[in-house]
Amino acid sequence: MQCDFQASIACLSRHGVRKTALWIEKLESVGVAEARRILSGEGVEAISLCPILLTGQGGKASETADANRRRISQAQAVGAKSVVAITGGLSEGDLDLAAARERAVEALIDIVPDARAAGIRIALEPLHPAVCGYRSVISTIDDAMAMIASVRADDVMGLAVDTYALWWDSRLGRQIADAGRHIVNFHVSDWLRETRDVRLDRGMPGDGLIDNRGIREMVEKAGYDGAIEVEILSRLDWWARDPDEVVRTIVARFGSDF
Repeated sequence: MQCDFQASIACLSRHGVRKTALWIEKLESVGVAEARRILSGEGVEAISLCPILLTGQGGKASETADANRRRISQAQAVGAKSVVAITGGLSEGDLDLAAARERAVEALIDIVPDARAAGIRIALEPLHPAVCGYRSVISTIDDAMAMIASVRADDVMGLAVDTYALWWDSRLGRQIADAGRHIVNFHVSDWLRETRDVRLDRGMPGDGLIDNRGIREMVEKAGYDGAIEVEILSRLDWWARDPDEVVRTIVARFGSDF
């Protein structure tokens, strides 16, 4: 939503929504102490902080690791249980996806001790192939689970399943079943038939091509019993609407569309 931290949390509370993921930019706009005060005052629980970027686009690995350690600390401070991690893409001029994936594994290994000490799960999120190379170098649950296995820290590592990123994959049901209890976060939105922006023109569940209810049933059958995060990245539509209309629509559709 295109409103500040306090207004967004107050809006959720008005409509009876008691859990939310926090975006790093919104959290940092008010600071951890003020965020905790607002969340407590509105009776809303922070469940995750997102996203952390494992490899900066051409930035120094040490600076990226320091930023991610800080975000793990922030997640702990606001009471969140996970941070959602995306790998980052290729640096300018780099064409080596395999090496980029190895760097992402190394970045995860580097922050595992901090996450373990903080009691925070790192939920690795594969993204749609359309953003492979500039946002994420993994696009499937199998890719993510292979990376998680490489880290060898199942007490810390988990998976974020985003229907918008994964709905196209014919192997999705099998991959979700195999992931099982690794699933830590579950995101829903919809792919519009005539999308105008593959990142920032997401639809409200029920307005597009994704069987969100079917995928929800898959993740619940696999053992997931956590929150459903409605992630409407919609610069061209929903972000321009009144926040109360956005949340009211989400609540109204919850039973029938996802």
